[in-house]
Amino acid sequence: MNWNTRDYLRQFLPGLVTSCEGLDAEVIVADSASTDGSLEMLSEEFPDIRQIPLDGNYGFTGGYNRALTQVEADYFVLINSDVEVPPGWLQPLTDWMDTHPACGICGPKLLSWHRRDTFEYAGAAGGLLDKYGYPFCRGRVLQKVEKDEGQYDTPQDVLWISGACLMVRSGLWRRLGGLDDRFFAHMEEIDLCWRAQLDGWQVTVVPASYVWHIGGGTLPNDSPWKLELNYRNNLLLLENNLARTFKARGEAPGKALRHARSRILTRMVLDGCSAFTYLVTKRWASFKAVLAAHRAYRTLRRKPTLEAVAAQSRTPVHGLHPYWIIPRALKRKTSLSE
Repeated sequence: MNWNTRDYLRQFLPGLVTSCEGLDAEVIVADSASTDGSLEMLSEEFPDIRQIPLDGNYGFTGGYNRALTQVEADYFVLINSDVEVPPGWLQPLTDWMDTHPACGICGPKLLSWHRRDTFEYAGAAGGLLDKYGYPFCRGRVLQKVEKDEGQYDTPQDVLWISGACLMVRSGLWRRLGGLDDRFFAHMEEIDLCWRAQLDGWQVTVVPASYVWHIGGGTLPNDSPWKLELNYRNNLLLLENNLARTFKARGEAPGKALRHARSRILTRMVLDGCSAFTYLVTKRWASFKAVLAAHRAYRTLRRKPTLEAVAAQSRTPVHGLHPYWIIPRALKRKTSLSE
C-alpha cells in the first residue's frame, strides 16, 4: 500500500521483485491517490508491476480493503513501501502456512533498517498486549529495543504481527471482513490478528524470515494525528475484542461484558493521566490529541451485544499478558517480552 512514498518505492521495489522471481507470487502496488508522482514513476520505471489506483486516501485499512477485493491468491502479503527484503524472505512464510493449516496469519522478524542487527519498534519478533491494552513486542518493550542475537529464533504464537509485513490466508481475510475501516491506520493489524484468534486461528511469527523496516514513512513519530489514532484505536481495539476474549476463556457472557467495560474504563482513566502529563509539561498538541481521540472513540464505538459475546466459542488467545507493562518495564532492565 502506497501513499506519497515514491522514493521508497524506487528504492525497495527492485529487491522485492527480485525476491519473488521463480515463486508463484506477484508484486502489486495499491496507491491511495498519491500526489507525489508515485504512479507516474511506477509506469515509467516499473511498467510490468500491476497497479491498483484508488480514488482517495482511505488509510491503511480502507486502502487494503478496497485493493484486495481485486486480487485472487491463496495468501495475501501486506507489506509497507519502506520495507527492504533480503533474498529468500518469502519462502519460509509460505512454507509455514502450507504445513500449518491452523495458522491463519504469520510474519517475519522485523529488524531496523537504520540499525540492521536490532529489532524494529513496530513489530520486532512478534507482538503482545498487556492488561490495559498497551502493545509491546518480543524484542521491544516501551522504548527499549533489543539486538537480534538469535534469542527469538524459534517460531512462536503471538497476539499480533506487524502490518508492515504480514501474511494472511485470503479466505480468512474475507471471512473476517478484512481490516476494520474505522481504524484508518495504526493498531488495525492487532485487531485483525486478535479477531483471527477469536475465530480459532493461530497467529505465528516465523523467524526464519526477516525484513528491515524504516518506520514512520507516512506519519512521523511526533505527529499529533498519529498520537490521536493510537489512543482512539486502542480503545476501539479493546471494545472489539475484550468481552469476547473473556468469554473465550470461560466467563459467562454477562460477566465478560462487565469485565470488559471495567477494563476499558480503567484504560480511559490511564489515558486521562497521560493527558494531564502532557498538559503540565506544556505539550499542548499531545494533550489535545488525547481529548480528540476519546471524542472520536465515543462517536465510532460499537458496543458489543450480549448475544454476540454469548456466541463466542471457547478458544485460546495467545499473547495477552495479565500485568500492566509500563511500571514493570520501568522497574526492570531486562526484557519482559518473552
